[in-house]
Formats: sequence, structure tokens, C-alpha cells
Amino acid sequence: MKKDAAAKQYNQQSILEILEKHKLIADLVHKQDMPHHDLVETLVYKENMAQLRQILQHLPAEEIALILEELPPEDQLLIWEQLDDDRKQSILRNAPFSVLEILGKQEYKAEKSRVKAFDLQEGRLHEISINTPHDLIEVKPIWIDLVAPTFEDRIWVGEIFGIEFPDPDKLSDLESSARFYVEENGEIHLHSDFLLDKGDVSRNVVVAFILYQDILFSIRKEELPVFRLQRLRALSQPNYVSDAREMLLDLYAANAEYSADALEDVYLTLEVVGNHVLSKQMSDLEAAKILNDIANEEDLNGRIRRNVMDTRRAVSFLMRSKFLAKDQQEYSQQILRDIESLDGHTAFLFDKINFLMDASVGFININQNKVVKRLTTVSVIFLPLNVLAGIGGMSEYSMMTQGIPWPISYGIFTIGLGIVGWLTFVILQFLENRKHGK
Repeated sequence: MKKDAAAKQYNQQSILEILEKHKLIADLVHKQDMPHHDLVETLVYKENMAQLRQILQHLPAEEIALILEELPPEDQLLIWEQLDDDRKQSILRNAPFSVLEILGKQEYKAEKSRVKAFDLQEGRLHEISINTPHDLIEVKPIWIDLVAPTFEDRIWVGEIFGIEFPDPDKLSDLESSARFYVEENGEIHLHSDFLLDKGDVSRNVVVAFILYQDILFSIRKEELPVFRLQRLRALSQPNYVSDAREMLLDLYAANAEYSADALEDVYLTLEVVGNHVLSKQMSDLEAAKILNDIANEEDLNGRIRRNVMDTRRAVSFLMRSKFLAKDQQEYSQQILRDIESLDGHTAFLFDKINFLMDASVGFININQNKVVKRLTTVSVIFLPLNVLAGIGGMSEYSMMTQGIPWPISYGIFTIGLGIVGWLTFVILQFLENRKHGK
């Protein structure tokens, strides 16, 4: 037992040392100005990753899962990329939820397959390896997930199960009334919006679901964090799902959860914006940036509201159509209650956004009024000076100062203009102070 613990600690320490060495050497190479810089950096990366893979190959899945739990997210993803696909599934069975969340919410841009199929094995969701169409014929999946499928993909999968898949590029062209319906052969069709919020870009992605012969089919244009996270949860947790309908409800529940997380981000952003708006001073440039931030959060809040509304419609449709078992009906009621709680938050955020928008516009107006006030003061000060300057430019003034050298006469005149301007400014300041009770 002590030997196993020592070996485990040694393997973990070896992995940490390789990761630390990789970061250190990569940073040094990146800063060095040398010929063939990219080639050297690539060679260093390959050497470190080869050592890492060699250690990971001899570690059991349970130990890798524990090591992942103790590493920061960037190191988790780095190790995950070095694992074979065959080992990833066994590791997911032992990985804690914190690791699943990191792996599930990252962007997987290089998915190997556009068609993924899953069945249940020992109460867990199990991904079926699909190399040929015959792989789908010989198994009984509960979920088939199509991400940006080609026309050929939709045809051969549809022929196996006797259904016709919609084109994912045309899912948004449907009327609202045609988003939920049942075909004569028993196919249940649902077209729902799922939120995709990443960086400064947020949008709703339409997903088409088809329930047919106890199999859930999902079709969409791109990968979504909700789907990735739900797959990892169902892969790792026993008895997480029992059939295709429960898988569908779980996706809707995760969509509501994802929307709630997005709302929390909106709250945090508006809190920062609010502290800035309510500060004593704010320039026009700062106000313009704040207005842009508020507009982005308003757009995201609107998409969240639309997303939860669409999820409510889909869950209500399933409940009305009586396709769900009794426990699934209760689960649907819970999803609807969660969605209802989000409505109050989105309404509050709309009010807060409107307040901050009005406050920011008010600051801009105040700054503009200050500029206009300065220009008005300057105009009033120079008004009598313009009159006197006009008099000074007349020929009568030359006649009045005849016999006096012009430098002296015009010097005295200029001094007089300055005195009149100063007196005008003092009078304006006195009137302003009297207005404010000073």
C-alpha cells in the first residue's frame, strides 16, 4: 500500500515537473530572438509532450482523474490533449464534476466526427464508435447527435432509421408555429434556441430535435457548451439518464442553467458599469464606452430572455402532448419553475440597464451643457468688447484722439477693453454665486 502511494506521488510529481519545465522553456524560447524560432519552439513542445504521454500511458484512469482535479484549467486541457480517445471515456467515468465542467465548456474546434451516437451501458451514457454505417445498425442508441452534418451524413443516417433530417442551415427559417409538431408516423419534432455566449459575442443557435422510436436525434450547425457538458455528465455519472426523453429534458434543464450562468455574468458586468456611472466625474469618452458595454449587456439579456421563453414553450409542449412518464412530468415542472425564476431576473436587468443608460446619457448632456455654458460666458464677456472695438475702429475715434500719438491712444484703449472684459467676468461670477446661494 505504501509502495502504491509512493508511486502515485512520484508519477504526479513527474507530471508537475514536466508541465513546469514546459512553461519555463516555452517562455524562454518565445522571448529569445533566434533564427528558426518557430521550429525550435515546436521541437521543444513535441519533446515535452512526448515525455508527458509516456508517463500517462502507464497510469490508470482513476489516477489520471485525480491528477486532473489538482491542476489548473490550462494544464487540465494540455494533459487532455495528450490522451488517446479510447482512454478519455474511462477517465471521464472517474473525473469529478469540477474537471467535467472545465472539459465541457471549452471549445472543441477539431471534432473528429460530425455524427455521434450514444447508448446506455450499466446505467451510463456510452459513446458508440462509428466508422461505417453498419456500426449504427448493430446497436440500439438512445441519442444521435449531428453537428454541422453534410447532406450525405443526413441521408445515410436517415435511411438507417427511416426519417428525414432537416438542413441545419435552414432551421431558423421556420415560422414560430411550426417549431413543435408531431408527424403521422409518431416523430416528435422540436426546434429550440440554445444560447451560445463566448467572449464579446453572444447568439442563439437553433437546434432541431426529433424523438422517434425511443431515440433522440439532435441537429445543429455548431458545437454548444450545453451539449458538451451534458455528454460528460452522463458519461461519468451512473443512472444520470434512463431514456431518450430524459436526455432531452436534461438538455433543456442544462440550457436553463447555462442561461442562469450568463445572467450572473450580466449582473457582474452591470455592477462594474454602475460603480463607474455613479462616480462623480465621467468624460464623454468614458460615457461612450459605458454606453457600448450597456448595449452589449442589453443584447445578451434579450437573448437570454428569448432563450428561456423558447425552452419554456418546448417543455410545455412535451407536457401537453403526454409523451412523458410521471417522474418526467415532475421533472418538467421543476424546469418550468427554474425558468420562471429567471424571468424576474431578466425583467430586473432590463430596468437596471435602462437606468444606467439614462444616467450615462445624462452625464453626456451635463458635459455638453458645461461646454455650452463656457461658450456663452465667453460670448457675453466679448460682447461689450466687440462694441467698443467697433467704436475704436471708426474715423471719429481718430478725430477724438488727434494730437495724441497713436501708440498711446490705442494702448489706453486696449487697457480699457481689458478692464471692461474683467468687470464683465466679475459681474457674471457674482451673479452665478448669488444664484447658488454662495
